[in-house]
Amino acid sequence: MSTTAHPSAAPVRVAVLLGSLRQASVNRRLAELLRDQAPEGVEVEIVEGLGELPFYNEEVDTADAPAAVRRVREAVAAADRVIAVTPEYNGTMPAVLNNALDWLSRPYGQGAIVGKPFGVVGTTPTPYGGRWAHADAARSAGIAGAQVVEAVVVSQPGVGVDVLADDEVRTRLLDALRLLVDAQPAAAAA
Repeated sequence: MSTTAHPSAAPVRVAVLLGSLRQASVNRRLAELLRDQAPEGVEVEIVEGLGELPFYNEEVDTADAPAAVRRVREAVAAADRVIAVTPEYNGTMPAVLNNALDWLSRPYGQGAIVGKPFGVVGTTPTPYGGRWAHADAARSAGIAGAQVVEAVVVSQPGVGVDVLADDEVRTRLLDALRLLVDAQPAAAAA
């Protein structure tokens, strides 16, 4: 698949799971950059409402699950690809992202994230750029049934660089998005 879609082809839809709830967060702004500068033929949607999800509880995961759960599941189910854009909290992924992955993985083997190519990018104001959180998010998404695309990981240190203005950082992020879009879902690759 090429990131330049044929005019009549349906766009490739990428759902963004945002690990930061703060409206002015740098990671939200990185997600907006991906959305606003996505290649032709690619639609990037930031999935809103992760902070409204109750902590996963199988007793609540029924046919009348909370509306927030249904909205997030529907947004991810409608996407062709999923990318997490996240900082790192205390050496791991934020709880809001972990909880979203829990909801998206169920019902087991049939969750909204199952089989979808998945990548993770983000920044932190540390020399490591969120590497541990990104590894945790990729591992968790893979266990949840996503098809983790190993090459789609950008752990951008926020030390000594304005990640929102730096051309090299922007290129790395957009290249990661292109790699995710070009990844063939497991069922299609078989």
